[in-house]
Amino acid sequence: MLKKILLGFAALLVLGAATLWFTIGDNYRYANEAFGRDSAPADYALQDDSKVDAPAPEPLVVQPMNPLKNVYWGDTHVHTHESFDAKLFGTTLSIEDAYRFARGEALRSDGGEKMQLSRPLDFVAITDHAEGFGSTTRCGDADLTWFESLNCTVMETPNIAVFQLVRTLANTRAREVQPDPSVPAGVYRQEERQPLDRSSVPICSRGEGGVERCLRDARTDWARYIALADAHYEPGVLTTFAAYEFSPVLPDAGKHHRNVLFNGSDLPEHAISSLDVGNAIDLWRGLEATCTGDCDFLTIPHNMNKGWGLFYSRYTWDGGSYDDEGWRLRKRREPLAEMYQIKGASECALGVGATDEECAFSQVLEPCEPGEETGCAFETGFARQGLKTGLELDRELGYNPLAFGMIGSTDTHNGNPGDVEEWDFVDKIGLITSPAIRRLRDRRETPPDQKPYKSILKFHTSGGLAAVWAEENTRDALFAAMKRREVYATSGPRMMLRFFAGWGFDESITSERDAVAIATAGGVPMGGVLRPTKSDTASPTFYVAAQGDWMSAPLQRIQIIKGWIDEEGATHEEVRDIACADGLEVDPATLRCPDNGASVDLTTCKPTGGAGAMQLTTTWKDPHFDPAQGAFYYVRVLQNPTCRWSTYDALRLSREPDPRVPATLRERVWSSPIWIDASSSQGFPDHAGDETIRLSSVSQGIGTSHAPTRHEM
Repeated sequence: MLKKILLGFAALLVLGAATLWFTIGDNYRYANEAFGRDSAPADYALQDDSKVDAPAPEPLVVQPMNPLKNVYWGDTHVHTHESFDAKLFGTTLSIEDAYRFARGEALRSDGGEKMQLSRPLDFVAITDHAEGFGSTTRCGDADLTWFESLNCTVMETPNIAVFQLVRTLANTRAREVQPDPSVPAGVYRQEERQPLDRSSVPICSRGEGGVERCLRDARTDWARYIALADAHYEPGVLTTFAAYEFSPVLPDAGKHHRNVLFNGSDLPEHAISSLDVGNAIDLWRGLEATCTGDCDFLTIPHNMNKGWGLFYSRYTWDGGSYDDEGWRLRKRREPLAEMYQIKGASECALGVGATDEECAFSQVLEPCEPGEETGCAFETGFARQGLKTGLELDRELGYNPLAFGMIGSTDTHNGNPGDVEEWDFVDKIGLITSPAIRRLRDRRETPPDQKPYKSILKFHTSGGLAAVWAEENTRDALFAAMKRREVYATSGPRMMLRFFAGWGFDESITSERDAVAIATAGGVPMGGVLRPTKSDTASPTFYVAAQGDWMSAPLQRIQIIKGWIDEEGATHEEVRDIACADGLEVDPATLRCPDNGASVDLTTCKPTGGAGAMQLTTTWKDPHFDPAQGAFYYVRVLQNPTCRWSTYDALRLSREPDPRVPATLRERVWSSPIWIDASSSQGFPDHAGDETIRLSSVSQGIGTSHAPTRHEM
C-alpha cells in the first residue's frame, strides 16, 4: 500500500513538473528565443540605420543667470537596471550610465542600437522603483539558502515571461471585483485593496534578520542614490535630483504611481514605498514627518490614463476616501502631473467629457462600456477632467487641491533619460523592444482582439520632456519653479513656450522688445493664479509666444483650452485656435485654423507642403469672461506633421509603414494652466513666492530692456 501511495505521489510530482514545463517553461523558452540577448545581434543585422537622416547632436549651451528666466529641459522619470522590472527586461545600463547619457554621451541599447541625445539635458531625476530597494542586495552573499538563491536567480535573469508572472503575483491581493450595473460606465468605483509588505518578498521573509535586514538594505540602497545624485550634480551644467518611484499596482497593468523628488541636504534615511504604506495620503504624511530641516519634496503622478479612474477620484488606492487633511496634503505636495510619456497622453479622451479632436493624440483607450472596471477611459482618468474636478472641489472646500502644472517625461527603463526623438527611439523595455524588429513584432500570444493599450506598436510614444522656466540651472531654482508650476510638457521636440495673463498689459505687447518683462510685471505666467478685483470685469489679456524646434518641424497653430464652473456647479470646456501659421485665419464657425497643407514624404520622412512658422506670437481675450466664475486656461501648440517612430523603423527595415498605426503625428507642447480664482478669501498654494496674486512682485532687474535670446523667448 505504501509503495502505491509513493508511486502515486511521484506521478503527481512528474505531472506537475511537466505542466509547469509546458506552460511557464514554454513561455520562458519562447521569450528567451524571441527577445533574448543571444538573438539580438541577428535581429539588429536586419536594420540599416543609415537610411534614417538624423541631425547631428549639439553640445550643451550653458545659460547665464537670468531674472526673466531661461527654459531648462529635463526628464524626471528614468529607470535603470536597478529597477527590478528593467533588469528582467534585460537592461544593463546603470545609474552612472544614465547620468553620462544625460550629459550627451553616446551609448548602446541592450539590443545593440546607438542611443544619443540631440542635445544634452539640463536636469534629470533617476526614479527607480523604491519597492525594489534592498531586495537583491544580498544576492552576492555565499551563505544564501536554496530558496534565497532561487529568488536571486529569478529576479536577476532577464525574461519577459518572468516579469509577467511577478506582476500577476503582485496583483493577487486585490479583491476580485464584480461589475456593478448601478455604477455608470467610466465612473471609478471605490475598492478595498491590501498592500503587500516586505514579508511578502522572498529574500526578506527568511534568513537571519528577515524584514529588518531588508529595511537596512533598502536604506543602504537609497543612501547610494542620494550620494550618486550629489556626485553628478554640476550647477549650471547638469542638475540631478535624488528621487524614486512609489509604485502600487493595479489590475490589468494599471498604474497608480508617483515619482518623489527631493531638494536639500538633509534627506530622509528611508524611501517610503508601497511596501510601507497603502495610499498616497500616508506617503505624503510619512514624508512630511521625515523630510525635515534642509529638506523639501514633491510628488508627480504619471499614467493617469492607466489609473482606471482612480487618480482624480475622491478615493485612495486602498479604498479610503480623501478628507480635508488628505486634500490639503495633495495641494501642498503634488503641484505637477506627468501628462505625457512613453505610455501615452493623459491630457483628455474623446467621448469622456471631451469633444476635442486632438484628444485622440497618442491616446488609444476607448470610453468604458457598462461593467468595465479596467482597460478603458474613465471620467476621472485624465488631466483635463482632473483640472475640472479641482474647480468643483474649490467650490466645495474653499481651496483647489487639484491645481497642478503639466510636464512630460519618458518612463524609460533603458537608462537613457530624455531620448525622445522619433528617429532615435529604442522604446523603453530593454531587450524586449530593441532592435527595431522587436518594436514592430507582435508577440506569439497576441490575440486578434487585443486592446490597443497592450500593444507596443499602437500604444507607445517616443516619450516627452519637462520644460522648466527658472532663473538658473540649480536645484533650488528648478525646484522652486516646479513648486510654482512654471513648467510645461512637450511630446519630444524642444519647442519653446511662454504664456502669461493679466490686466497690466494689452495687445500691443506683441510688438514690444521687452515683452516678457512687461508680461511679468503686468500679470502671471503659466502656473499662476489671477484674482479679479471688483474693477476687473473685462477679460485679462492672454499673451502667448511659441518658437519651433529647428531639429523637428515648424509650428502650425496655437490653441487655448478653457475650463470653467457655472453657478449650478457644472463644469464646461471650450477649445479654440487663436493663431495660425502661413497667414491663415481662424474660422469663426469652427474656431479652428484651416489645414495648411503640410505633409511628409514617407519614403524619406522629409517635409512637404505648407511652410508653417518657426515662431508664433499672439494675444487673446476671452469674449465670454466672467470674473465670478472659477476657470482655468492652458495653451497647446501644434507642429506640422513629422514621421512617427514606427515609420522611421520601417525605413530602417526597408518595409512599408505599418497600416495599423498613423505614419505621421503632429508633435506639440502643453502649458501649465493659469487659473481665475473668483474667491477673494481663499488662496491656492501655501508656499511663499508663488505667483498667485494679481501683479505679484517682480524679480530684480526685470525692467531691463533687452532682446529675447533663443532661450528666453
